Amino acid sequence: MNGRQTTRRLALTASQYICRPCRDTISRSTYSTAAAVQTDNQSLQHIHPVASATPQTSYAVNAGVVLSRPPMITRDLHPFESAYFLYQRRLNERLALPFTRYFYIKKNTPADLEWKRKLRQRLTPARDIGRYKGYGDEAWNDEALVGAPEREIQWQVERLLEDAEQTGKEGQAEAESEIEHKEGGEKAEKSVATTTVGGKVVQHESFERPMPRITEADLKGDVQSLNRQLQRTLYLVVKDKSGQWMFPQDRITQESLHTAAERIIVQSGGINMNTWVVGRVPIGHQQYDFPSKVLQASPNPNELGYKTFFMKARIMAGQANLKENKLGLSDFKWLTREEIEKEVRKDYWRSVKNMLADR
Repeated sequence: MNGRQTTRRLALTASQYICRPCRDTISRSTYSTAAAVQTDNQSLQHIHPVASATPQTSYAVNAGVVLSRPPMITRDLHPFESAYFLYQRRLNERLALPFTRYFYIKKNTPADLEWKRKLRQRLTPARDIGRYKGYGDEAWNDEALVGAPEREIQWQVERLLEDAEQTGKEGQAEAESEIEHKEGGEKAEKSVATTTVGGKVVQHESFERPMPRITEADLKGDVQSLNRQLQRTLYLVVKDKSGQWMFPQDRITQESLHTAAERIIVQSGGINMNTWVVGRVPIGHQQYDFPSKVLQASPNPNELGYKTFFMKARIMAGQANLKENKLGLSDFKWLTREEIEKEVRKDYWRSVKNMLADR
């Protein structure tokens, strides 16, 4: 009633400013609004609350850790890439201006003699492109043939080392290999360049050879070593109580995913790992529904399964140790993406495959 009286009072007061049709509209809308509110209140009084007929079901929430070791070296080049890079280096010899050696090297000096000797051997200042001359009638022939050794990275590395070890003096002998003892009784193969000068053999200290790209762990097939598959990303997978391979995981107990991930790393792999949980947002999740037999025997039949949210983590140093783990784990492996696919269940792989790097 107060609302209608106020509306009428406003309409009468503003009659000199509002036309008659507008005043009639205001009066009619006020009556209709009041009637609608009264009808809604009466209808709401007759609605009875509905009781829940069945108990609510839910899923347990787990936190998982995708702990990885990033690639340590660059990947091997495809044969096409090797040929392409060699072609680019030879093309640079064709397009670049000739090296004016007399501006940098004085005539008839040891450096000048060394320059001429090496130029006679390889026809070009470059040390890793084989015998090629960027100027002349054969300059166009700058593509390596299929199967040519110049395309291989190892051949190019050997040429660089050979160029660095050679002295350029007459009577130079080929490099010989000898076995020297390091400190501690270990043996290492060392290449020593020898030169004959005036009837005497002079030895020159050789350059250190690059480490092999295939490690001892690769040759032995040691899947628990981090010093393997240096070109690929390795992931830590563990074997749980049921004998299934999976990423380390455990149920969350009033904690955030980030805190749970840090706890799981310590409880599963020990404290001898220097790790870093990358972010506070999961990179993926996996839902597992319990089989009907498990649900019937479960003390909580309303729990249909569990959902695992995975956090990304990196290992900087150290190694996993399961001797004192608190999650009942029996074994661990550092595997690549393709190796994980062969170890885990198919449904588990479908859930986690998009979280793993291709390399």
